[in-house]
Order: sequence, then structure tokens, then C-alpha cells
Amino acid sequence: MPDPVLSAARSQMLLDPSVANLNTGSFGPLPRPVFDYATSLRRRLAEEPMDFYVRQLPPLLWHARERLAAFLNVDPRRVVFTANVSVSVNIVASSLRLASPGEILMTDHEYGSLQWCWERAAQRQGLTVRTFRLPLMARDPAEIVEAFVEAANERTRLLFFSHVLSPTGLVLPAKELCAEARRRGILTVIDGAHAPAMIPLNVADIGCDFYGSNCHKWLLAPSGSGFLYFAPGNEDRLQALMVSWGYHFDRSQIDDRDEFGSTPRLRALEFEGTRDPCAWLAIPAAIDFQADLGWERIRARHRELSRHVRQTLGTIADLQLITPDHPQLHGTLTAFRMPGNIDLPALRRGLWDRRIEVNAFERPEGPVVRTSTHFYNTEEEVNRLAAVLPDLLTQGRKSS
Repeated sequence: MPDPVLSAARSQMLLDPSVANLNTGSFGPLPRPVFDYATSLRRRLAEEPMDFYVRQLPPLLWHARERLAAFLNVDPRRVVFTANVSVSVNIVASSLRLASPGEILMTDHEYGSLQWCWERAAQRQGLTVRTFRLPLMARDPAEIVEAFVEAANERTRLLFFSHVLSPTGLVLPAKELCAEARRRGILTVIDGAHAPAMIPLNVADIGCDFYGSNCHKWLLAPSGSGFLYFAPGNEDRLQALMVSWGYHFDRSQIDDRDEFGSTPRLRALEFEGTRDPCAWLAIPAAIDFQADLGWERIRARHRELSRHVRQTLGTIADLQLITPDHPQLHGTLTAFRMPGNIDLPALRRGLWDRRIEVNAFERPEGPVVRTSTHFYNTEEEVNRLAAVLPDLLTQGRKSS
């Protein structure tokens, strides 16, 4: 029987009633309280910009920073607000100076644009980029750690990996990977795009050097809300992507709260001139919305829906599950490999014609369809996808 609290909360989500939205993994829809709060902030900004930026913004920004830091279990003086994880990782990749010759090591399932980010960083510094193969259907987290240990060598300067793999939903054992890297003197940078609010997240406990993420996916905050965390010892490694006000500051008070809602160090990294900060300011409202529902209640629903996806789509003959069963190795992203002769654009058109929002994309191993189920989804929406997929897979085969 559906949880009545979560059923009621679904009515607070801004969802198109004609669409089965099974794609939070790309963009999360907004809860109405979050939308209303962000809209009220934008109205205040529109009505009196000078008052908003100069007088209202600083305490709101510090409050948002403290709330996000508490959610992540980190020091707010180590949290830089960004637009998204891509900006976060680009700040790190553009800042770090790594010993050359050497290599940047990453898994073979990293997000494409961030692979390019590290390729550019490596090219600029005379480094190479190397990938190592992940055991995608690992039966135990130790298999993944062993894959990294075997791949690392004396040339490895930095390990970059996703906490949750975008293509398959595999959750990597981040703490164990960072511990092995640290033993070898290897810096760690984590793409945490899918982790906040999908899985329990204690960033300080992971032991990474840098952690970047989005808040617009599972946390259900507005688009344009992301962050970068830097661990102790990495403070002076970072440089702003853009020089603006905040570039010159008093280094004797570099980590003290300032009059701008940040610290001099943080302001230098996140101030980009005039911008709309309301997405950042709405993060506490997004945290409160799900916290009030109860994180364990939400995650229990996540588990129910993930099982339903596996059981329902798993009966379709042309689909092969590629997300592990081990509870520590998967969250609520569930992926299936499709036949190699599928016309992906035609499949995506067919799904959207039926008002089903789900991700289907090409991978080197073959085309993949990926569902992303949050607490507001229903078994009926999953069934709706399962009912149309067999015919779409048959109709979408490329002619030889």
C-alpha cells in the first residue's frame, strides 16, 4: 500500500499530469514550496535589486551555506556555491598543478563533458588521461576497490570518479577508494552529481580532497544550484575560474565570515559579477521539504520503486539489467542495455510521443535505457513504460 504521507507529497510536486517523469537523474522537478520560495526571492530581487544584493542577500547566502554544509556534514567555510557539478570540477581541474610527467586516472564510465575537462587539464600540464575498467555487475564493493588498486601506479597523480555512475547507477565505494588513493599520495576529485538526497551522504567521512555536486537532481532544488567542497589541506590549491570583485582580499582573515555572506576565500571563488543567486538561496527549502517527509521514509520508497523497475522491466526479453543488485552498489538509477541495432532517436521520439520521460543514450558497450525513480513516482508510471517498450524496441530496430 502506498505511503499516505508520500502520496500526499506527490501532490506538492510541480509535475505535468500527462507525463510519466522517470528522469530525475537528469533534472528534478520542483516541489511547490521550493518553487514558491525561489519565486518570492526573485520578486524581491526584481523589485529592488540594490536592496536585495547589498542588504538582503548576505545573511540569506550564509544561511543557505550553513544549511547545505550541515546536510553534507562539512564546515560551511569549505563550501563554494556553483551553478552545477561541471563548474565545480572545472574549478578544480583548472586550478591544480600536478607533477609532470604523470597521469590522471578515471573510471571508464565517467560523464563525457567532465572527461573532456580533464583532457584539457592534462594537455595543459603535459599529463596523460587513462581510464580503468569497472566491474559493472560487481557482487561486492571490494571488487571495485581492487580494480582501482590494480590500475594505479607511480605515475598516477589524481583519481577522478563519480560517486554514482550516470550511465548505470552503480554506486562506488567512495570512502574506500579515497583511502586507497591517499595511501598512495593520489589526489581525489569526486563527481557527486547524483548523490545528495539519493543516498545517505557524509562528505567529510568520505575523505576526498574535492567533492562537486548538483542540488537540482535528487535534492529537488532549482536549476543553477551546485557546490564544491574542498577538504583541509587543499585551501590554497584553488583559483577562481573568473576574476571579479573578491579577487584581492585580506589574507589574514581569509576564512572568516565576511559582510557578503561568504568568506574572502569563498567569495573569490564564487563571485562572478551580477548573477541571480536565488537558486542557491532556495537550497534550504529543498532540504526542508524532504527532511519533513522523513529521509528513511523516502529511501524506503526508493527501494520499493527500484525493485519494481527491476522486476517489471527485467521481464522484457530485449533488455539486460546492468545495475548491480548489491544494496551498497545501487540507488534509484536503474539501467538496462538494449540491442545494438536500436535507432535511439526514433526510440526517444516514440517514448515522448507517449509522454514518457526517460533517458536513452549510446554507450561504447551498446545503447542503454535508464530509469530514475524518486519518491513521487508510482508503480503505474513504471508499468506504463514497460507496456510500450517491447513494441518500441521492435519497431526501432535499424534496417540492415
